[in-house]
Amino acid sequence: MTQTVKKPLSQLQRALNRSVTVRLKSNLEYRGVMVNVDPHMNMMLIDAQEYNAGALSANYGRVVIRGNNVLFVKIEETLK
Repeated sequence: MTQTVKKPLSQLQRALNRSVTVRLKSNLEYRGVMVNVDPHMNMMLIDAQEYNAGALSANYGRVVIRGNNVLFVKIEETLK
């Protein structure tokens, strides 16, 4: 049984212009379209929404998320 190794940064770069959910270490979540990611996993989202405890708390046009604050990134299946 052979498993392929998937590098997180490569996966994120392939997911540009797709909808993502980003959970921070502070338990805040941001949902939006990822338009940029760098080698430090800093991300830029557009049409971003902030969720706190599952409830929408703010709408933003554009946010920049520092990579060292990210707990996980979920790449959504549908294109936005």
